[in-house]
Amino acid sequence: MTVVSLEQAVAAPFATRQLADLGARVIKIERPGGGDFARRYDTSVHGTSSYFVWLNRSKESLSLDLKQDGAKEILHQLLAEADVFVQNLAPGAADRLGLGAAELQSRYPRLIPCTVSGYGTDGPWADRKAYDLLIQCQTGLVSLTGTAEEAARVGVSVADIAAGMYAYSGILTALFTRATTGRARPVEVSLFEALAEWMNQPAYYTRFTGTQPPRVGTQHATIAPYGAYTAADGKDVLFSIQTEREWAAVCAEFLGDPALATDPRFATQGDRVANRPALNAIIAERFSRSDSSEIQKELDRIAVANAGVNSVAEFLDHPVLSGRGRWREVAVPGGAAVPALLPPADLAGVSPRMGPVPSPGEHTDAILASLGRGPEEIAALRARKAV
Repeated sequence: MTVVSLEQAVAAPFATRQLADLGARVIKIERPGGGDFARRYDTSVHGTSSYFVWLNRSKESLSLDLKQDGAKEILHQLLAEADVFVQNLAPGAADRLGLGAAELQSRYPRLIPCTVSGYGTDGPWADRKAYDLLIQCQTGLVSLTGTAEEAARVGVSVADIAAGMYAYSGILTALFTRATTGRARPVEVSLFEALAEWMNQPAYYTRFTGTQPPRVGTQHATIAPYGAYTAADGKDVLFSIQTEREWAAVCAEFLGDPALATDPRFATQGDRVANRPALNAIIAERFSRSDSSEIQKELDRIAVANAGVNSVAEFLDHPVLSGRGRWREVAVPGGAAVPALLPPADLAGVSPRMGPVPSPGEHTDAILASLGRGPEEIAALRARKAV
């Protein structure tokens, strides 16, 4: 499969990187000069941003300025042979360039166009710009995240990631549909609607109770006990009670008070949520008497799910990642190699492609030559800054 992508930032590059992982040829169109602005979000990975390194391995970078003579012809030459076209340009930009889904479908019946937008390509907010944190705010996610005193953003680009995942699965579905019916169907995903899907549980809860789940930090809004508590050594340990059997075991064998299981304040899930402050005080006192490793051993012994609240550095050293061989080396611009995690979906007998992260426009000459452009024509394109 060949994928051509007019992409930037996070959502669309995440979708196409996953297609590249599966072996698709992904040609990333970048502006001449600086390329995708996500290259400069930070300079933490040998001068390239952590976002860009994560999202753009195994791709080819072609520099094109679609406003210059000759550039659109190159793009259309690629699209004539491509299977998928992905774009997350500013609202209305693709249509102004003649790259809207309907026009592309008319011109290239086998091509699957995929549009990633902020709020959809029609409707009252179609022309509005959208970034990850704006979408977190608009969907109500920020109002659920944080402590009772202060709301907080989710610590990763969750709206972009959600949209990228739905674009990826939508493209795979469209490829399957084309293979089985012969018809190529356009795919459209918006950041707002992707994250709206993930907000369904609190939405149902709010609609049918009249109040939204409260912000309770690392606690669970509707289950108790389910949250993090600080052990004697200062390390936080989170544990989760899912059944009444587990609650009885915690009372008898961890808290040392079997009567708590039938205490009217804590006898049911609803009782425990309603009396969370009193319950938390009892659990916090027990945690204060043991180090985190001892607490985790005790909870493991009675088969109660638990986890230390890790820092990012502790995550990087996680025994599951090393024990299951999840790290590979990937080259980044400048020639250095950095560790990269394998994609999470393992296909038996198939190794995912873990190719290098491209420099801006790195493959321009090779791609143009493969399209039949000779050295003089390539030089002329460069002279008028079309590439």
